[in-house]
Amino acid sequence: MANHSATKKDTRQAAKRNERNRYYGKTTRNAIRDIKALDETKAATEKLPSVNAMIDKLAKRGTIHKNKAANLKSKLAKRINALAK
Repeated sequence: MANHSATKKDTRQAAKRNERNRYYGKTTRNAIRDIKALDETKAATEKLPSVNAMIDKLAKRGTIHKNKAANLKSKLAKRINALAK
């Protein structure tokens, strides 16, 4: 265990950030799962912008890589477009 006060504070902050990142990551994964489960094009199209925003926020915070965010958004769009046909 660290003995310097700055290192102790850094450990506290890292734990807080980790918990926050886990929460937002799990919430986003659940939203992606829910949108994949939809069979109606209209409902999926309405939810897509909010899920894309959640993915973008994760990438902006550094929780996921920007390329992973792009891949997730692309796969969701492809899936919704396939529903429309």
